[in-house]
Amino acid sequence: MAGLKELRTRIESIKSTQKITSAMKMVAASKYRRAQLTLDKSELFQKMIIRNIKNVLAALHAKEAEQGISFVLPQMLRQPPNPKRYALFVLASDRGLCGSYNLQIAKEAKRRIDELHKQGKETIVFCYGKKGYTALKRLGFTDIESNYPNVIKKHLTYEEALSFLHDVCQKKEQYHADICEIVYSDFLSGLSRTLVSKQVVPFGIEQTEEDAMADRIGNAFYDYQPDILSMLAKLSDVYMRTSMFEVLINSQASEHAARMGSMDNANRNAREMINSLTFKYNTLRQSAITTELTEIVAGAEAM
Repeated sequence: MAGLKELRTRIESIKSTQKITSAMKMVAASKYRRAQLTLDKSELFQKMIIRNIKNVLAALHAKEAEQGISFVLPQMLRQPPNPKRYALFVLASDRGLCGSYNLQIAKEAKRRIDELHKQGKETIVFCYGKKGYTALKRLGFTDIESNYPNVIKKHLTYEEALSFLHDVCQKKEQYHADICEIVYSDFLSGLSRTLVSKQVVPFGIEQTEEDAMADRIGNAFYDYQPDILSMLAKLSDVYMRTSMFEVLINSQASEHAARMGSMDNANRNAREMINSLTFKYNTLRQSAITTELTEIVAGAEAM
């Protein structure tokens, strides 16, 4: 009977844990849905900004070819000719219980660091998120300049994105970095994410052959006031802000999706354990009852 009592206690304990993981799954699902809606809205605006920057760049290149001169691009668009020092900002989580989310980000950061070191580049690493810092140290990389809490407190705000962008630019100047990259999880769907190391300062926009004719629609041409370089600088500033917001909202959506999936797996495992232990409990209980009946019958026959 001691075995039955232990099994009963174990089943009740797992049921209590299942209630907690179920509640955590519901909270993560709610936060994930909110982050996904924000991401869907921001993506369209980001695409429009990129389209406009490509239009301005196409007009600028056409003007350079026409006048035989080269314009000096805004500082945010100027790529260093031979970058030597890279600042890497690793975005992870302050909390666990989200599967391999933090470990995968740490692995991508370690891969990128090793890749840059093989190219003879110097790296300065900043971790945002306690779990990312712990995971990087577990992978054997301890040369981390600073460790900070997660950038996002609850639900991402535009002010938080601007504050983080300011922090990135400030550290670029402070540590004399040539290029700043952010290592984060790019959200694709509730079940799919990809690890990205994205250059954010300065940023680059690839242009295709179609983009070369983006400065006109049919026979109509764009015109820019007060001048094309001022317009490019203004659009670049807006792009950097929205790009940082998109990076952070992707990171947040990925974390909530990972936690939701992890809690769903925990619930499923709890159900399987409860079913298995309940079957074992019923089997032992039936065996005990059968044994008692046998003893009663045998005692009656003996009398």
